[in-house]
Amino acid sequence: MNLDGIGMTSLRTRMRLINSLRDMGISDEKVLSAMMDTPRHLFVDEGIASHAYDNSSLPIGYGQTISQPYIVALMTQIMLNDRKPAKVLEIGTGSGYQTTVLSKLVGSVYSVERIEPLLKQAKRLHYRLRLRNIYHKLAKGSTYGWPDAGPFDGILVTAAPQTIPEELYAQLAPGGRMLIPSGKENAQELYLIERTSNGFTETSIESVRFVPLIGKN
Repeated sequence: MNLDGIGMTSLRTRMRLINSLRDMGISDEKVLSAMMDTPRHLFVDEGIASHAYDNSSLPIGYGQTISQPYIVALMTQIMLNDRKPAKVLEIGTGSGYQTTVLSKLVGSVYSVERIEPLLKQAKRLHYRLRLRNIYHKLAKGSTYGWPDAGPFDGILVTAAPQTIPEELYAQLAPGGRMLIPSGKENAQELYLIERTSNGFTETSIESVRFVPLIGKN
């Protein structure tokens, strides 16, 4: 397993991506370092690995995508907010790329995925990368998230429901932050949900485009 890559997957190419993220407003050096250390080319098909460090989403099969690096960095930076959450819930493991970035910055990641082949592939890659603070779950239950493992200091959702599921609010710990896209396919917004002593606050961050959140986890 070539962690450093060659040619269009080399460390030099990776650094160009990191510099472009800085130019786009990503300022948390810990987030940038985690993304620099994460070999994104391993999370996409070998046939498109030369595009792994483009700032764009890429197909990973089953109608799913690996998120644009800027969105990964933005959501991670906002969720962290200059702290180290002890426990984070990720809804939508997908390729496992966002999971990997999170695992370098938080105590533990609880990641759920509804597509079994994607989950198995991500688990294998996380094991090969020696990431031991990630817990995986196949989403075949009757509720959203992973309530038995909550509450969580952070929740990061990588697919967009039309409305934010009520169950996720209950899984957010006091002082916790949730980043979630929501809305119809061509009219989605990324929201920051914060749990305060007085309830929940909701802030719209920017327009985004994610695959839809299907079914219940």
